[in-house]
Amino acid sequence: MRGGRRPVRTGWALRRVQQVSATRAFARLAPSVLPALDRGVHRLTGGRVMLSALLLPSVVLTSTGARSGRRRRTPLACMPEDGGRNWILVGSNFGRTGHPAWTYNLLAHPDAVISRRGEDVPVTARLLEGEERAAAWKAVLDFWPPYAAYQARVAREIRLFRLRRR
Repeated sequence: MRGGRRPVRTGWALRRVQQVSATRAFARLAPSVLPALDRGVHRLTGGRVMLSALLLPSVVLTSTGARSGRRRRTPLACMPEDGGRNWILVGSNFGRTGHPAWTYNLLAHPDAVISRRGEDVPVTARLLEGEERAAAWKAVLDFWPPYAAYQARVAREIRLFRLRRR
């Protein structure tokens, strides 16, 4: 996204992308292709542009590795809340069996940084549980319906994190 443009959120193209992103083939291919493309474009543009942000609001999460202690950069779609003061991250892992590594990192080290539109924002992450998670999950499904297909494919409960600006 450039110049504060909002992601495309209506029309037949969006519906088609949602249909494709809910497939098992997408879940097999996307994890090895999309993050690498997003990281490269993000780096080349000084953090101002992410390809995935053309469809969904996106950030690059910089967290501390749960076991390694190293800084890890992960491009992720997010759902802004409260006018962009908070964000929900969805640990869908494209509907694959295991939780994504970045969720373990946030559980071990909740203080992190997100990069969005060229700005680094220090945040604290909190795993959502119970009624709070249920309300956020409903909002997430309204925001991006393919998450329902991801949840239907896995036995684990998809983790949701709320990020608050520090």
